Amino acid sequence: MKKIILTVSMLLIVFSSWAIAAQEELVVYSARKEHLIKDLFEKYEKEQGVKIKYITGKAAVLLQRILSEGKNTSADILLTVDAGNLWHAAQKKVLSPVKSQILNHNIPAHYKDPENRWFGLSVRARTIVYNTDKVKKEDLSSYEALAGDEWKDRLLLRTSKKVYNQSLVAMLIATLGEDKTRSIVSGWVNNLAAPPYSSDTKALEAIAVGQGDVGIVNTYYYARLMKKNPNLPLEIFWADQAGKGVHVNVSGAGVIKHSQKIGQAVKFLEWLSEKEAQKIFADANMEFPVNEAVAPHDYVRGWGKFKESTMNLAKAGELQARAIKLMDMEGYK
Repeated sequence: MKKIILTVSMLLIVFSSWAIAAQEELVVYSARKEHLIKDLFEKYEKEQGVKIKYITGKAAVLLQRILSEGKNTSADILLTVDAGNLWHAAQKKVLSPVKSQILNHNIPAHYKDPENRWFGLSVRARTIVYNTDKVKKEDLSSYEALAGDEWKDRLLLRTSKKVYNQSLVAMLIATLGEDKTRSIVSGWVNNLAAPPYSSDTKALEAIAVGQGDVGIVNTYYYARLMKKNPNLPLEIFWADQAGKGVHVNVSGAGVIKHSQKIGQAVKFLEWLSEKEAQKIFADANMEFPVNEAVAPHDYVRGWGKFKESTMNLAKAGELQARAIKLMDMEGYK
């Protein structure tokens, strides 16, 4: 009998150890690339004693994986880029609403889902970049103005197939209405100096060598290129400062509805929204922190202050389908 009791006790200890180990591991499905998250995740592991296991991939592929896995998914958190992707995940009902005073305090309302299913963690601006040898700063003003005749054969853009441009156009629809946005997109297409590029970097490089004079890109692509070659004749211009402000977007995350560790997952998101983690998260990709108490990287701060649009980014998702249809109808490929 004593041997049986001892055996049972040992088994209970083993099973308890397994349960504790399972509780102390979080699984993150991340569309944010490994080199941008690895150091931050390792820091959390050291500070909190919680292992972060992560799987990286394309946003759409990761979402489909979560849907396919259903209740059996091992994912606790979806970390992805662009509010349009976050909105889509929420619409597919894979994210759980979260109640957190810390997240509500650290993250401004327009950077998060109105129903608290996802939260922005870093901010990127999609604004105008121009060739300083060919364009005067005072000639620039807004996204809308780039549709004007004076920019004929001077504009370069990334493909409309990228979610970043889909979200930009969706937010223009939300701000200006569909008819006005259609006119803007039509003007952009008419003003293209070359077919749309596959990446912001390629568009920037083309502007730098004079294939076009001006373009619309995410600021972190500009930062990457200029850090490699600071002598390029490129400069950022903050769009629409007399109007609603620069279009911004986020990288962000939400807690998976079928996670068995929702409390631990929320704690991790809260940690990501705090000052130290925010600095690391944003600086890794030369973005802006969502937490307004945290200053951006010195290089990013050197671009100067700007007014940004404060319309809730859920609109980027809500109007995404209309934006895609509009761009297709106007020949923006």
